[in-house]
Amino acid sequence: MTETTIDGPGVTLADMLAARDNRAHRQRQALERFGTPVVSLTVVMPGPIKDCPLTRDLFAAALGGLDALFADRQLKVADRQILVAATGPEALYAVSADPLLLKQALVALEDGHPLGRLWDIDVLVPGRAGSIGRHDIGLAARRCLVCGGDAHACARSQSHSLELLITTIRNIHDAYRRHP
Repeated sequence: MTETTIDGPGVTLADMLAARDNRAHRQRQALERFGTPVVSLTVVMPGPIKDCPLTRDLFAAALGGLDALFADRQLKVADRQILVAATGPEALYAVSADPLLLKQALVALEDGHPLGRLWDIDVLVPGRAGSIGRHDIGLAARRCLVCGGDAHACARSQSHSLELLITTIRNIHDAYRRHP
């Protein structure tokens, strides 16, 4: 089996900040339009290359996981938006569900799927600033892919090299593709 490549267009910090602002705008529009929780999906990929065969494969697996979860729990999805850009693939779902129960189900998906650590799935709620976090449902923060420490602390302090992070992500992905 060949490795999934990480070749693609590089993006700048300004590109990523603009993409984040655009995503926040789309999230607000969905919250206002549907009046239900909005699930926001992105892929964890450090470095300047955000759209490549690897991120698209991770994204497709995440979409499959989300669609199966919503169907299994008989949750009504009022809207599903997918955007694939140089800044990485993104999806938004407007879902009729209790937001805390929805977050619990999504965390279980992230924690239970072999690729789930490579997905960033947020739940936003009308009238609330920010997303529902793991702490809101009594869970600890995400763990670092490399060392198991607090993921945000490692990212903030740049504890691990870009090369090590990408190698770790590729290894998780390739192990899953060998034994799904």
